[in-house]
Amino acid sequence: MSTVQIDRLLDTVVQNGASDLHLTVGRPPTLRLHGGLKNLKTKVLDSDDMVSLMKAITPERAQQELQEEGGCDFGFAYGEAARFRVSIFRQRSDLAIVLRQIPNRLLTFEEIGLPDIIMELIRRPRGLFLVTGPTGSGKTTSLATMIDYINANLDRHIVTMEDPIEYYHFHKKSIINQREVGNDVPSFAEALRRVLRSDPDVILVGEMRDLETIEAAIRAAETGHLVFGTLHTTGAAKTIDRVVDAFPVTQQNQIRVQLSTSLISVLSQALLARSDKPGRVAAYEFLVVTPAIANLIRDNKTFRIDSMIQTGRKFGMQLLDDHLWSLYSRGLIAAEEMIDKSKNPGDLTDKVHRIGRTVGRMELDEADEESGAA
Repeated sequence: MSTVQIDRLLDTVVQNGASDLHLTVGRPPTLRLHGGLKNLKTKVLDSDDMVSLMKAITPERAQQELQEEGGCDFGFAYGEAARFRVSIFRQRSDLAIVLRQIPNRLLTFEEIGLPDIIMELIRRPRGLFLVTGPTGSGKTTSLATMIDYINANLDRHIVTMEDPIEYYHFHKKSIINQREVGNDVPSFAEALRRVLRSDPDVILVGEMRDLETIEAAIRAAETGHLVFGTLHTTGAAKTIDRVVDAFPVTQQNQIRVQLSTSLISVLSQALLARSDKPGRVAAYEFLVVTPAIANLIRDNKTFRIDSMIQTGRKFGMQLLDDHLWSLYSRGLIAAEEMIDKSKNPGDLTDKVHRIGRTVGRMELDEADEESGAA
């Protein structure tokens, strides 16, 4: 398979607005479109196809890493059309490749439906702002939108640490420097160690993977920087627990105190397939750390945070399940999709039943049970 065909595949991804392209042996190239998988009508890929596809897009450094480690990640620009983040890994002694499309155009707050109050919060000179959610929930896009807002409206020195760089930012009112882990710097922890010497105002940590990185991010937020970080957690309270639990028990009280003073906000998100038209819509849980919530964090009472979010509407706060319900009520998402992505599926299922509707799969399950009984 020649490079012409990788170009044709990438064109198809861009034209269809697919989020990912999956290439693996024994299956034709497959798009992820609006959350579902769709095979392209081309040949089934074999081992040789995979090797030539890999060579067509993979830089030397990444090929070496693939040899040594059995996998590699990198990003590349596809002309003016788009950028791709690529993950290549070995499976059953063959190669598999997943290319994630990163749109070139940065989106606005309105376009992705981010709460407006975030614009005020990210003007703050210091603190920690966490964006969380499972892989593929749009964290990178939300962060890119926030960074772009700062870049366009405030004079700041912004330093990002990413693995790999996804959205490219250009200097606007701010100066923006983007460091790629593995290319410009060996690790997130090392990048954070050095960043404070470069007079930054805003720091973006692509992933808070380990204790050292989490610790350095909290320290940077305390010493007068605005720090953005991501975690793969769902829900604001769970995120705080996850950060605290990363530390040895002897340090956890101290970390709670540090978080209670440095944490500004947690934005937790999920991405859902729309039911009203092709496309996807984001649902958000949003916590703003008020003095009352800071007390709960310090006193290890995170289990009470959800009820505080519910009463914190005037600060723009909302629970994920409440936002999911509102999307469902407005006819934007199906009941099954809402329940799949919710934190309390039982509660939402009851709510659907209370308004006289049923959840698609529930009916199937009941039918199966009846046929089994027969």
